[in-house]
Amino acid sequence: MMSFIKTAVGGLTGICRVHGHQQGLLHSHLKILAAGLKTYEIPPDYRDVVLPEKPKLKFMKKVPNFKKARKEMKKLRDIQGPAKTGTDFTTGEYAIVALGGGYLHWGHMEMMRLTINRKMDPRTTFARWRINSPFKPVTRKSLGHRMGGGKGAIDHYVTPIKYGRLIVEVGGKVELGEIQHILTEVAKKMPFPAKVMSRESLAVMQQKQADMEQNNQNPWTFKEIAWGNMMGMRRVLSPFDLNNHGRFKGKFHFPGRV
Repeated sequence: MMSFIKTAVGGLTGICRVHGHQQGLLHSHLKILAAGLKTYEIPPDYRDVVLPEKPKLKFMKKVPNFKKARKEMKKLRDIQGPAKTGTDFTTGEYAIVALGGGYLHWGHMEMMRLTINRKMDPRTTFARWRINSPFKPVTRKSLGHRMGGGKGAIDHYVTPIKYGRLIVEVGGKVELGEIQHILTEVAKKMPFPAKVMSRESLAVMQQKQADMEQNNQNPWTFKEIAWGNMMGMRRVLSPFDLNNHGRFKGKFHFPGRV
């Protein structure tokens, strides 16, 4: 019966078009009939997902439990280059990934904890830290203090972050669209470039970088020029540049460089 109605409507529509009537009387009815059967994506299966007993982010200590606090040098190498640990997912599906180096203060961690814990649903979502609490001391002298007198007193502690490090990992019975606005709000407040990624998008980014290196047709790459010591450039290059092949400049990363 339905096919007969569609055939009749199609014939009337053809007659209207022959006579120059693009918008016939049955134009609106055609839309309804063409709507027909719709197909939707199959929702993901969460039967294997197990939520932890405490799904929310735990409180981070502002000061580490050191028996005796010792002052340290700046050691900018702590935020330079790529991260060697904490670059892969463990139990979650989405995370905030650092795209540059920098220092996280206790205030940043508290902002992340409060924002995520208040806006996520603990019945279907869990979050966990992928970084340590602040452990690196930062010294500072009082305002108006004269030069000299040795190194200042410890003012606060920070956590150094390198490129590619996962900061917060989120998972559970949720999709990316449900929590992306929460993680994006947090990522925008980071003191370094950061981006919300899933397991798939992180694997695509890593594979893209590997394909660029493998399919590169330009023989004059930074690695070949540096190791070939062209024009004696090894005299002005640091071991950091030789190891990372010019893809990093301090805490900044150049994604298009091979």
